Amino acid sequence: MSTLESPEPADRPPLALIAGPTASGKSDLAVRLALALSAKGRSAVVINADSAQVYADLAVLSARPTAEEMQGIDHRLFGTWDGARACSAADWARAARDEIAAVHAGGAVPILVGGTGLYIRTLLDGIAPIPAIDPAVRTGVRALPVADAYIALQAEDPQRAAALAPADSARIARALEVVRSTGLPLAAWQAQRAGGIGEDVTLHPAILLPPRQWLYDRCDRRFAGMLGAGALSEVAALLARDLDPALPVMRAIGVPEVAACLRSECTLDEARTRGAQATRNYAKRQFTWFRRQSPPDWPRAETVDCDSSVLFASLLRN
Repeated sequence: MSTLESPEPADRPPLALIAGPTASGKSDLAVRLALALSAKGRSAVVINADSAQVYADLAVLSARPTAEEMQGIDHRLFGTWDGARACSAADWARAARDEIAAVHAGGAVPILVGGTGLYIRTLLDGIAPIPAIDPAVRTGVRALPVADAYIALQAEDPQRAAALAPADSARIARALEVVRSTGLPLAAWQAQRAGGIGEDVTLHPAILLPPRQWLYDRCDRRFAGMLGAGALSEVAALLARDLDPALPVMRAIGVPEVAACLRSECTLDEARTRGAQATRNYAKRQFTWFRRQSPPDWPRAETVDCDSSVLFASLLRN
């Protein structure tokens, strides 16, 4: 494990980033870093970068930090979105940019914490400025069987088609509607990313990748604890709202499993087992993503007990 020791240029304010899979201890480390900065006379604000913790409806199942766990540190973008309104990566990035700018303007250090890699990448690198899709094009594409859509994509955007599995209906449809509506393949738009703040800040990143078995055991214990801490009533309240089942809040880890129990489609023990497995599967995907997709010079913490004074030595020294 290495640390980033470069000083902060005067025109590039600091941004700490703590990322990694669910249940890896990110929230706790963020608070410890904020307290360490406070001890040195620098205030800090924790900013959420988790796609489940943005929803007001998922305090329990998203493991949103409690007031006690926050230890008096200002936390932002937690529970900000109503579940009836989907929060896209672009939506979140716009809100995060505003919060980070406000924190910098107040002379404090923003600490970005979360496990949603797409959110983090969109904030730092920007997003492709794809124009709105023609509704008629979208309707036509979405009406195609996935096999037909894939054949069409092979003809109209062979590069993208080669990168997708023939059964990946969502991504195939997205690529096909983009090339048909804009006249350019998805890759051409992605090369024009805009709005990222990566070049405007001095980034102090840390990726938490603890031992997998420790992580999976922690996932099991945490989901079991959620069931005893209000997850059932939380999902019952969601179901009572009769929201579109395709909304992200309804597909969040744990919601479908608890909902099945509430509908008497499975027992509570079965819901516990299924929810824990879904959490472990999600943690595995996140673990792989951050290990492979994060820049190689970002420090990786592969132990259970992370020392903020080591991971963020440069930030704490400046």
